[in-house]
Amino acid sequence: MPMEIKGKYINPFTDFGFKKLFGSEFNKELLIDFLNQVLGDREQVQDLTYLNPEQLGNLPEDRKAIYDLYCENERGEKFIIELQHVRQEFFKDRSIFYATFPVQSQAPKGKAWDYRLKAVYTIGILNFSFHDLSEQDRFVREVQLLDTKTGEVFYDKLTFIYLEVPRFKKQEEELETHFDKWMFVLKNLHRFQERPRKLQERVFTKLFAEAEIAKLNAEDMRTYQESLKVYRDNQNTFDYSIKEAKRKGREEGREEGWNEGHHAAQLEIAKQLKARGIALVVIAEATGLPEEELEKL
Repeated sequence: MPMEIKGKYINPFTDFGFKKLFGSEFNKELLIDFLNQVLGDREQVQDLTYLNPEQLGNLPEDRKAIYDLYCENERGEKFIIELQHVRQEFFKDRSIFYATFPVQSQAPKGKAWDYRLKAVYTIGILNFSFHDLSEQDRFVREVQLLDTKTGEVFYDKLTFIYLEVPRFKKQEEELETHFDKWMFVLKNLHRFQERPRKLQERVFTKLFAEAEIAKLNAEDMRTYQESLKVYRDNQNTFDYSIKEAKRKGREEGREEGWNEGHHAAQLEIAKQLKARGIALVVIAEATGLPEEELEKL
């Protein structure tokens, strides 16, 4: 029986929803507009080329990286765009690992090179917050290499920008900037029944038209239903495991309870994905669990 889908617009935190809105040549202007808001005062993107999201290592046995989206602008700068729905224990580590591929790929083969690099940006769209309790209203986290003594930027061509969507608290009447509107859309699109009055720019006209569930063809509807089921299963499993971890932590009076529960949640998600026949390398990328551990499930 097909899953009942409530609401008028797709959920951008599903794999299908994110790729539908941002991952096609037809909708490239949506991604360009969004990235330019994330970049802020930096030189703006005029055009993008979608690149192969699967990055191989130098040797056959090397671990590869699979991005949600991977793009290059007209200046040769690379953009890794990652959507992360549930918290992953080593998400920061994965971000660093992923960024090494577009850095190393710039080295020409068999010729002299002066090591001059193009900028690499990792944009993480997170449906969770990092665990620090400071500045709980700060929803944009930008990371670069710094001189720890002076606080000055040591290297500005490797940038990680994380958008912690749950920390964005503004309501429609409080939206001031174009970036505010993008954050508002990402957080609330699947809850809207009508297009909000404040989102009248042309780019949002296109976004809402593309996001209408009623306009999906039969194949896309089936794909979205499956993607939505994975999204809901993962969220339910994660929520339950965290709840149990907190209970266990209270009963045993030790800090390790949360971490054990988090690992249990990732294992349960991995079991569900494995049961669907998804490749171990993809499950490993999604959960942060090593393939050796997944093989034993």
